[in-house]
Amino acid sequence: MSAPGPLFPEGTRALVTGASRGIGAAVATTLAAHGCDIALNYRSSAAKAEQVAERIRALGREVLLLPADISDEAQVAALFKEVKSTWRGLDVAVLNSGVTADGHLAAMSAAKWQQVVGTNLTGTFYTAREATKQMYATGGAIVFIASTSGIAGRAGQANYAASKGGVIAMAKTLSYEVAPRGIRVNVVAPGFIDTDMVKKVPPAQMKEALQAIPLGRMGAPEEVAQATAFLASPAASYITGKVLTVDGGMIPD
Repeated sequence: MSAPGPLFPEGTRALVTGASRGIGAAVATTLAAHGCDIALNYRSSAAKAEQVAERIRALGREVLLLPADISDEAQVAALFKEVKSTWRGLDVAVLNSGVTADGHLAAMSAAKWQQVVGTNLTGTFYTAREATKQMYATGGAIVFIASTSGIAGRAGQANYAASKGGVIAMAKTLSYEVAPRGIRVNVVAPGFIDTDMVKKVPPAQMKEALQAIPLGRMGAPEEVAQATAFLASPAASYITGKVLTVDGGMIPD
């Protein structure tokens, strides 16, 4: 049996935010392997972003390296201005950037709340707004990376769960607004994935979480990336406004 072909037409232009490591890096390289040129956003890890860019170039794809803090509206505007001037627009946007600052709600500082909500929700709003503008005339696909915490909640993550729940609600709303313009909007909600973020989880909590996962293991970033690539691709041309959990069966539908 022959291997399946690329999911995307040659030269599809895709932006991935927070793409210097973890899920974002896996999404960027997976999209490149399936035929996309990549606008690779990162906040501060220039060396790691360059490593991801090298892997993409090795696949024969073009890379734009775009440093920007997505919680800063002006930096987001500058990022999209560069994409527009270089590529004249986007076909795909994967909005992945996110941070954590865990703690129980009763003891959580306003600074921790604002840090997480400011990046995960407000920053995602900035990027979603600009991506939508660039797709208005041509159509496209936007995939938000949320979290199962935004669906089911998780102790110690009031700020993170609220931000990711907000991302899901924003994506569902946007999907109605832009469907007439040929723009599809979907959400991937990962569970426990083997990334630097999850490595911060205390061992006792991690053991408890693994016991709650029917498949009995953490996921790999590449497994999230494959689901994301599918939803962003023409193979999912009749899917919009949906949330796909990639969590080993941890939470019910």
